[in-house]
Amino acid sequence: MSTLRDAAMNSKAWPFEEARRVLKRYEKKAPEKGYVLFETGYGPSGLPHIGTFGEVARTTMIKKAFEVISDIPTKLICFSDDLDGMRKVPTNVPNQDMLREHEQKPLTSVPDPFEEFDSFGDHNNAMLRRFLDTFGFEYEFYSATDFYKSGRFDAVLRRAAEKYDEIMAVMLKSLREERQQSYSCFLPIHPETGRVLYVPMKEVNAKEGTITFDDEDGREWTLPVTGGNVKLQWKPDFGARWAALDVDFEMYGKDHSTNTPIYDRICEILGGKKPEHFTYELFLDANGEKISKSKGNGLSIDEWLTYASSESLGYFMFLKPKTAKRLWWDVIPKMMDEYHQQLRAYPTQSLEQQLNNPVWHIHGGNPPESKMVVPFSMLLNLASVAGASDKDGLWGFIKRYAPEATPETHPDLDQAAAFAVRYYHDFVAPERQFRLPSDSERAALLDLVAAMKSPEAALAQIARKNAEAGSDEALPEADFHSDDFLQTVVFAIGKNHGFENLRDWFKALYEVLLGQSQGPRFGGFIALYGVEETVGLIERALNGELVQG
Repeated sequence: MSTLRDAAMNSKAWPFEEARRVLKRYEKKAPEKGYVLFETGYGPSGLPHIGTFGEVARTTMIKKAFEVISDIPTKLICFSDDLDGMRKVPTNVPNQDMLREHEQKPLTSVPDPFEEFDSFGDHNNAMLRRFLDTFGFEYEFYSATDFYKSGRFDAVLRRAAEKYDEIMAVMLKSLREERQQSYSCFLPIHPETGRVLYVPMKEVNAKEGTITFDDEDGREWTLPVTGGNVKLQWKPDFGARWAALDVDFEMYGKDHSTNTPIYDRICEILGGKKPEHFTYELFLDANGEKISKSKGNGLSIDEWLTYASSESLGYFMFLKPKTAKRLWWDVIPKMMDEYHQQLRAYPTQSLEQQLNNPVWHIHGGNPPESKMVVPFSMLLNLASVAGASDKDGLWGFIKRYAPEATPETHPDLDQAAAFAVRYYHDFVAPERQFRLPSDSERAALLDLVAAMKSPEAALAQIARKNAEAGSDEALPEADFHSDDFLQTVVFAIGKNHGFENLRDWFKALYEVLLGQSQGPRFGGFIALYGVEETVGLIERALNGELVQG
């Protein structure tokens, strides 16, 4: 039997593949700094979005995988580029006019439009940290403002002045001709206006560690590159940060991928060793467009957590990171159900299978037991037909279906019930469209009612289906509390009424009874909602009451 480390060294799960690449950096000797450094970067120009969280979640998965295959200590930092100038005002925040007065100032010098923190940068940093803390991420938060002003970047900034021509040679190759004329890797912060200036340098004095430039009014200034007087343009800043901190791993979105050679080369020019990289595909909104902090399209972190568990979001992040994924409301129920399916499968799997299971990576190798005895999609349908206004309205049905379940013993189910009611009222109810059944569907529904009222009628439907199929299979025990028996009855009636493709029969059930084209395993739905209640629902549908609203 293989050990955990042996299995991890051969696992095909992408976090282990990435962790093995990082380990190769130190095959000959351990890092001089005493640990392997994983970094995530964040530009706080707008409110944090799920993509930002995804970088930390995925990097944490790789970090945890690394800790299985190596005894070298690890550290994860979240670095905020909050000294960056606010180039435009985000459209999804208040006090737009006030913010416009502070354009081009560092984000930590822009007043907080929400009037809660010392600056807009501090506000956005706090939002990110608050969310990361709720997930229990082990990380250290680094602020560019603190690093530049405290002197922690001074050494690499002086080196950048010494290597200015080499850095500029790298950068100028990547720029259009008109941009080359005014470009400098140094961005001075104006001593009077506080604005971040995009101006060419008149002189870079490596010996003195100073830059000389003319401001927008033509006045000449000379500033030291140290002490927070100057910041680096974002591309050189990437490489400088890697060199200054000795970063071993960083992931970023596909939109950065063409810049990777630039980041790497500048890191090397400044005396560093380029880190391992991982490029992930972008998240898309409902229209297939890239989600953006400034636009506020796509889902926010808080919005996801209003309707689903944090673990379901972690599951979404684990899946196929190199494939572009649509990040919209309708993915939430699927992620909730698939996460718990994987959680239920975990205890029965081999060690190799467990290491490939997303829940191992979501929970750092220690996944909990799933208590979701009712799938989330089923809870949504139950909320629909029960007209529940809160989770308590679902628990009466749940306890009849699973008598051993209580909110205290099944907290994940209790949480999911609340999510389901909220999700149903906000997204399902407004879109429901009931229809009347066709004549053939009406006949089948009447037989379904008769079968649910009488065990004899139910068994007769199964016997008829078996006879037409030439099967001599013994009839099951009639048990209206059993998902499987009820599903067999529904299936038999569909067959007996000539539905060649049973999808059409189930689609009819969903459209007539639930007002939607997709739905749950119907036998399980009947068992959860109740046989008598389902009979009443069908009779209301046959009478046209559901269409009338």
